[in-house]
Amino acid sequence: MKPFDANGDFSPTVPGGGHALRRMAVRGAGATLLSGGIALAIQIVATVVLGRLLTPRDFGLATMVTTFSLLLMNGPANGFIDSLLQRKEVTHALASTLFWVSLGIGAVLTVGFAAAGPLLAKFYGEPSLPPITAGLSLTILFTAVPIIHAALLRRAMQFTALAKNDIIARAVGVLASIAFGLAGWGYWSLVIGACALAASTAVGVFILCPWLPGPPRRRTGSATTLRFASHISGRFSLNYFARNSDNLLVGWRFGAHALGFYKKAYDLFALSAGQLVSATSNVAVSALSRVRDDRPQYIRYVLGAIAVMSFLGMGLAGDLTLVGKDLIRVLLGPKWSTAGVIFTYFAPGIGVMIVYYIHGWIHVSIGRADRWLRWSIVEWIVTFGSFLLFLPFGPQGIAVAWCVTYWVLTIPAMGYAGKPIGLGAARVLETVWRYVVASLMASLVTYITLGRASAMQDIPGAAGALLRIAATTLLFCALYLGGVTLLHGGTEPLRRILRLLGELRGKGQAKSAAPDHTTGGVSVA
Repeated sequence: MKPFDANGDFSPTVPGGGHALRRMAVRGAGATLLSGGIALAIQIVATVVLGRLLTPRDFGLATMVTTFSLLLMNGPANGFIDSLLQRKEVTHALASTLFWVSLGIGAVLTVGFAAAGPLLAKFYGEPSLPPITAGLSLTILFTAVPIIHAALLRRAMQFTALAKNDIIARAVGVLASIAFGLAGWGYWSLVIGACALAASTAVGVFILCPWLPGPPRRRTGSATTLRFASHISGRFSLNYFARNSDNLLVGWRFGAHALGFYKKAYDLFALSAGQLVSATSNVAVSALSRVRDDRPQYIRYVLGAIAVMSFLGMGLAGDLTLVGKDLIRVLLGPKWSTAGVIFTYFAPGIGVMIVYYIHGWIHVSIGRADRWLRWSIVEWIVTFGSFLLFLPFGPQGIAVAWCVTYWVLTIPAMGYAGKPIGLGAARVLETVWRYVVASLMASLVTYITLGRASAMQDIPGAAGALLRIAATTLLFCALYLGGVTLLHGGTEPLRRILRLLGELRGKGQAKSAAPDHTTGGVSVA
């Protein structure tokens, strides 16, 4: 992709560039959802293999360091990408200036984090951490280098190309981890895999967008963009501390071994929701930003997104609550049974977590990152307070704290985000509650029905776990779909999902070539 024309204005020359916004958003959502599904499959393979090659302590040691390195990797990246996505105009001079700023920030953070290894070792009481910290510090630099190139690709809505690059990079990272794990490198296999993932992603982005930045300049509009990016990065940092202080507390209070069990349970909790959210967020923000001046349509599309995410999320939450322990046993083996117990406390929060993240789409797309930053302060106080309250109950207590936090914050967060556009919390609650009730009732009936089938419960080993997973999932899905249909007084929610799937496969494209101002892409995203 060539992002700029001869005058230095953003005018990307890409194949199929004349598509209407709806088609681009829908196809982009389809590509990123498919990529998210494949990435989830790759991660599951990595979890299955590495869970048998490495020990819980290996994962715990790596998590102690990545708790901090992931913040330094993703904080600046999110700020710069979102700031470029929401701008009405982007020039070569602006992008060049931002490239050098982001690269400088990345270099400083890399050196600073590498030097912080002894402090982490002293905090956790783990002398192995300094070399691990130095190794993982490279991921910060590898992530900082292609930030602006990736933002330009997203602004041009080249989500399919980015999705392919993400799949390839993840595969490279996983293969590297497995190869070194087989060679007996222990926790170093995780460090090498993380570096391989970040480096492969950077190489792929440069191949997709071989743009060469010019020298930094003044008066390019970078000050406004950097201010917006600082709000996004500040919000991300607060949110990250709220969402990763659990690792900090569990590792500090209970040690690397317990943290390894907790992290695997959390990974299944976060992966099931995170892949769905991350696969659609960039598409949603790009499309919503283009229709933010048409308030009635904007609200309809946001409510449509909430409905789709609620349908999928509440279904996932109910099913995974029921099959979580067996799923962990199948994926990781019997030595990880403690992680399966912890996961059952996580799973009831999956659906509401998926819905909760939509409030960020609203803040960014309407250009109110300042409000998002203020809300993050509230979020951090509630989340960290919940962790402290439930910490005496061990890792299971922290899992319960997650669920409580999401259920408490979601509706107020939506109401606060929607206030500037006239979207009240009541309309969000009206959209969501039927899916919650349907999932709860289906879960209860499934648990009572299959819990009495003692012959199925007594089957030992992986075969018994697989049988219980299949029977539970089939019964739950049937009951859940029936409950959704009954509470909505018809099959419209199911037809909406079927129409979405048809569009993601590329059907109905002739109807989708509508002018940009009538796009329905966000209702899909």
